[in-house]
Amino acid sequence: MDASILQKITVYAIPLIFAITLHEASHAYAARYFGDSTAYMLGRMTLNPIKHIDPVWTILVPIVTLLVSPFVFGAAKPVPVNFGALRNPKRDMIWVAAAGPLANLAMMVAWAIIAKIAIVLGGAGPMYFLALVGEAGVFVNALLMVFNLFPLLPLDGGRILMGLLPNKLAYAFSRTEPYGMLILVALLVTGIVGKFMGPLLEFSMNSIYAIIGLS
Repeated sequence: MDASILQKITVYAIPLIFAITLHEASHAYAARYFGDSTAYMLGRMTLNPIKHIDPVWTILVPIVTLLVSPFVFGAAKPVPVNFGALRNPKRDMIWVAAAGPLANLAMMVAWAIIAKIAIVLGGAGPMYFLALVGEAGVFVNALLMVFNLFPLLPLDGGRILMGLLPNKLAYAFSRTEPYGMLILVALLVTGIVGKFMGPLLEFSMNSIYAIIGLS
């Protein structure tokens, strides 16, 4: 295997595992907090990454993106949530959906701090590698956060939008969910998602780096 690919794997592996695991676990914790124990009963309210692995999105997609692009992207198996079991379904849906992206935001800050510490301590040898891992962590979490906030069901952004819409519009919007993944694929192929994600990805990363004091 090419040395550059091996380097990518070692740099991105830990941040990616943490990003997808904490994202999904946060949904499970939030769902239980607001009244739905479905994910808890199915063993998904855990930081064990094995419980969140999806053969396609967690294994196949990262490998393919690793081979054909300059970065690694992946996702975990979605956490099952019975929104009807939430104490206030329409309102609490917003918090359950937002929990994942908020976890990614917190990890962006944490990885940026790690990168900053590594650079301050010298940025050579092991510290250089740690700085690369930190920067990869910021990127991976920013990517997952922005992607999941796209306002389309069944993504988190779609759930948040549905919770914010008036009941009549929310119901009409909910009927698009069975076609959501097909619509998402079409938007990815046409580049619309990229146009949405690009500026937001750059803004979120630059904002975190500015706060932490990294160029």
